[in-house]
Formats: sequence, C-alpha cells, structure tokens
Amino acid sequence: MQATDTAMIMTAGLGTRMAPLTDEMPKPLIEVAGKSIVDHVLDRLVAAGVQRVVANLHYKHRQMRAHLERRKDVEMLFSDETGKLLETGGGIKKALPLIDRKEFLVANTDAFWVEGVGSNLQRLRESWHPQEMDSLILCAPTVTAAGGIARGDFMMHPDGRLARRGRLPVAPFMMAGVYMMKAELFKDTPEGAFSTNLLWDRALEAGRLYGTRLEGLWLHASRPQDLDEIERALSEL
Repeated sequence: MQATDTAMIMTAGLGTRMAPLTDEMPKPLIEVAGKSIVDHVLDRLVAAGVQRVVANLHYKHRQMRAHLERRKDVEMLFSDETGKLLETGGGIKKALPLIDRKEFLVANTDAFWVEGVGSNLQRLRESWHPQEMDSLILCAPTVTAAGGIARGDFMMHPDGRLARRGRLPVAPFMMAGVYMMKAELFKDTPEGAFSTNLLWDRALEAGRLYGTRLEGLWLHASRPQDLDEIERALSEL
C-alpha cells in the first residue's frame, strides 16, 4: 500500500553533542560527503515520492529556514518552535495542522543511509498497514551502523512487531530515524514538550508498533568524531 506524500523533518534541535561545529550552524546543515545532512535526508524523501515537507524551527532558525527554502523539488512548510523547544513528540503535535494528514512520515536529520537493494523509504511505505499498525519504524541492524550509536533499541519479531531492549545489554536493531505515524496517536497527549517514546510505548502496549529492516549502510552523526568514521565508511564502499 502506498502511504502519504507528506513528511515532517526534525530540524529544531540544539545539536549540543556536535559542538563546536554547531556553534555557528544548526546540526542538520553540517556537511558529510560533500552535502549537508538535511539534504541527504531530503533527497531520499523526494526520491521516494514525498511532495510536501514540514520542518520545525528553533535553533538558528533563520539560517535553517533560508537553507530549506532553496529546495525547489519539494513544497516546504515551517512549524515555528522559536518560543520553546518541544522535543520530538511535542514538535510533531504542534505541526499536525500543517501536516494535515491522517498518516505521515517523520525523519530525523542526524542520520541517513546508503541504499542496499531498492529504496528503504519505498519499502517502509509499502510495508505500512494502518489497520494493524499505529507506527512503523525503519530499523537499522546495530552491527552494520557507522557513527556514534548506543546499544540498540529494539528486538523485532518475525512478523515485524517490535519489543524494547529493556534490561538486555544490547539489541539487534537501532531506530534509524525514519518512521510512519498516525495523527490519532497524538490524542490525549500532553501540551508542550514530550518525546515520541510516549507514543511508541502506547503502540507497544497495544501490540501495534512495528518495524521494517533497513537494507544498506546506516550513518548516524551524533558527535564530531562520528563524521570521520562516516567518511571512512563511505570511502570504502
């Protein structure tokens, strides 16, 4: 099933772990392999058929907006968080009137990937079954990721249902920074700042949080030293 033509990209964060690079620019504008991270993400979205993108703005918002407005291959809309940073869940909730879809894509802007077989975003969209799912997360195998990563986030059942790592020391899959969501998940959520983890915990409890495996090389930029590792990984392809 083909899902929505609309995505939200998360571009409001402070990027403190990427300092001092983020002293002068927002984190999504840092260049990796000759291109800003946000443009890597947008190129993937556009290639998968996304036509409208909502970006939230907070840190160095004028610089971020000016860069995004240069894109002519996608309609750009902006959600203003300059008064208060709302975290992931709160930021999406504030942008829902601009998103204006019952279901939509969300993409972080500190991660991107080199495709394996076919398009990962196309696979994500085709795997979306809203009758069974409240959210569907693109999940990267932890062992093949490049850049600063933690110990993994999820286990994945054969049918795609996800479970948290919990007390286990490691988990085989990372949240790759791209996911499908339903707008109805935001019903009865707090006002102000909150994390999407609140929504995923609800979906987990209902047995409606699913994942699909990323094929290719996932690249995550969290700290300045991660950029060297990513560049090395790309040079070896």
